[in-house]
Amino acid sequence: MNKTNVKPLLLAIVSAYAAQTAIVKADESLNIQKVEVFSATPLKGIGLPLHKVPANIQVANPAAINNQVGVSIADYMNNNMQGVTVTELGGNPWQPEINFRGYSASSLLGNPQGLSTYVDGVRVNEPFGDVTSWDKIPNFAIGDMQLIPGSNPLYGLNTLGGAIAVQTKNGRDHQGAALEYEAGSWGRQRALAEYGGVSKDGSVDYMIGFQHTTEDGWRKYSPSHVNQLFAKTGWQSETSKLELTYIGADNKLIGNGLTPEFLLSGDRDQIHTRPDATNNYSHFLALNGSHWLNSDTLLSGNVYYKKSNRRTLNGDGYEAEVDDGDSLAGYPTVTCNDPADCELTGAVMNRTHTSQNTYGATGQATFNQDLFGKENQFVVGAGYDYSLIRFKQSEQINIGDIDGTVTGIGESDPVFDDTRAPVLDGAGALNQRQTVGLTGKQYTARLFATDTLSLNEFWHLNAGASWNFTRIDNTDTLRGPASAANNFNSLTAKDSYTRLNPTVGLTYTPTKALTVYTSYSESSRAPTVIEVGCSNPASPCLLPAALADDPPLNQVVAKTYEFGGRGQLTDNVNWNAGVYHAVNHDDIQFTAANTQSGAGYFKNVGRTKRQGLDLGLNGFIEKFKWSASYSFVRATYDTDVDFVNGSNSSGDADGIYTARSGDRIPAIPEHQLKLRAQYAVTPSWNIGTNVIGYSNQYVLGNENNSHQSNAANCNDGDDCATGRGKLGGYFIVNLDSQYNFGNGWKVFAKATNIFDKDYYLAGRLAESLFDNAGNFDEERKVLSLLPGAPRAGWIGLRYEFKPKQSLASYDKD
Repeated sequence: MNKTNVKPLLLAIVSAYAAQTAIVKADESLNIQKVEVFSATPLKGIGLPLHKVPANIQVANPAAINNQVGVSIADYMNNNMQGVTVTELGGNPWQPEINFRGYSASSLLGNPQGLSTYVDGVRVNEPFGDVTSWDKIPNFAIGDMQLIPGSNPLYGLNTLGGAIAVQTKNGRDHQGAALEYEAGSWGRQRALAEYGGVSKDGSVDYMIGFQHTTEDGWRKYSPSHVNQLFAKTGWQSETSKLELTYIGADNKLIGNGLTPEFLLSGDRDQIHTRPDATNNYSHFLALNGSHWLNSDTLLSGNVYYKKSNRRTLNGDGYEAEVDDGDSLAGYPTVTCNDPADCELTGAVMNRTHTSQNTYGATGQATFNQDLFGKENQFVVGAGYDYSLIRFKQSEQINIGDIDGTVTGIGESDPVFDDTRAPVLDGAGALNQRQTVGLTGKQYTARLFATDTLSLNEFWHLNAGASWNFTRIDNTDTLRGPASAANNFNSLTAKDSYTRLNPTVGLTYTPTKALTVYTSYSESSRAPTVIEVGCSNPASPCLLPAALADDPPLNQVVAKTYEFGGRGQLTDNVNWNAGVYHAVNHDDIQFTAANTQSGAGYFKNVGRTKRQGLDLGLNGFIEKFKWSASYSFVRATYDTDVDFVNGSNSSGDADGIYTARSGDRIPAIPEHQLKLRAQYAVTPSWNIGTNVIGYSNQYVLGNENNSHQSNAANCNDGDDCATGRGKLGGYFIVNLDSQYNFGNGWKVFAKATNIFDKDYYLAGRLAESLFDNAGNFDEERKVLSLLPGAPRAGWIGLRYEFKPKQSLASYDKD
């Protein structure tokens, strides 16, 4: 090989996976220190040694993930990563909400989003609501994953509290074939096939995998069917590299979420209404490339295309008051011989279809040359994204008397079955009609730059900035454009948002075993299409999105201060500690508009605050590996905010109450403790356990932390606010084990919640149209809860065939 090509080649091999963890590792008995490299942006670059990065980056490499078999991204993060909690507000394990330091990456529309998510350098937060559809990211395709804390502007929009960056596997590092099958509780069966390899000359690598999962779910009427396809091919020379990634998904998920507490008292698998179905069909295609201009300059970039089709079917109770001879929201006129007849109750079936097509490209240049005789790395780049969103919503209302004819539960009574609809004046099941039609276009452009300068051997200065421009262009395809004379409810609107977000940080490394850092950063997120389309208190909407005309919203800006350190206590024990203070300005939340309909709107609520600390230890003693972490996050409102919820006992006659500065934000536990232990019984057999504990949390609808149940003072027939305003904490213990038979055969098993703890993941002060027996009744105020899963277990078998390892042949002149 020509000597002039040696340095570019070696750097290319290292930097090709710079966004991952590059580990120089030998036998642990030699105690060789591992070297970790972090990319300053989502794109692959030359990378920075982690000791120069002013943040506590949490990394999950393939070895760590494979040690806990059969886990999803959410499972792994919930079990192991500091500051992370996971709930399933949708009631489905493939639709989780990942919360980090009080910021969320959720699958559900309407939840405040504050984490950006990347796959192979592409931001996968969907433009319609900034949600992250975790069911579209196959766990078997994950090579490495990084959790980046803080308001890092270099990770783009929505990085208010952090970013999750996933790099997928490739055939070069995962050669061979594998078959895997898992089965167990709740009728779950999972089958996986994958294959990877490299061409004879070493220039091309390839990998493909498919996973099918089906289960009945542990709650009633909660089946899921998940199909995920992953394929990747790459080409590289001494100075250039290309990788093409494809991910496809076709998933049918049933998520029956929050259920009134009285229905769960004797049967924790009970549900409230059904169906609550989601069908996600998607394609993801990304081409990443890099090229060395010389030994110190790397060009890298990507182009991508994402297509997402989402259909939902959601059944709910319905209540409305109309005047005699009036029409019911555009339906046939109603005849009321008695005023009581005009208090209509029944059921409504909401259907939505969301189509999203997103195109984008990002490019950057990394310069690794000294500056003024000091080590320096400078990165500059630009990106552009365009999204076309089409959204439709329709409803079908069944009106009936409140005589138990329509039921919400029961094995033999399908909920909202149109063939069983009660009859009102011969109208029967009213015809389905479209209620929303929206086409949204979103344009985003950004410029970014970051520089890391080593002032001397011990001090390293980091500074950067990102300029973002976002434009949202909504067109109402059902009602047409707005005008001064009529059609004031039109969704047609245009809004633009621009901001320059800075970051600065400093690290001090007096020894190889100690790093101390501090940083300040700002990041922003523009209101999404759904938020712009649902922000008028005079025309509230129902989620997922019965949209109405809207006033403009301000973009959310997060400002974060952080101080911390990390290092080694001994050769076998590592530690980290950090404190942070983050404030969201003009935060956006979904707020109820009245006490009856459940409708609401998005609005800027002023400032919200997250502050806390993270502590962690990990180490090993011969065959025993362990880790322990504690996190504290206090998430509060920082300005007074008015809310509406008639089930909150502290509200006025109109159900209005005020969350004051200092009141805790619901659904965020303050304390969390995570323990992991793994023991190698033999070289072929290991056993592991995770202990996860969370403290109490306030329920949604109790934003002022003042709700108290007044059920004890109620007489029969009174409309009382019931239920607790806070949920207790809990501990969960999980077990896992693997045994390697040799010759490629491996058996694994896992058990969750082994002590069968009864606990609740989340709650909401709500209303229900059912009585204690599950019969259709008058509306009542209730506490609705999301129960945690009971004890469960799974066992699986894996067979791997790995080819003989060989180095790619190169010209050795």
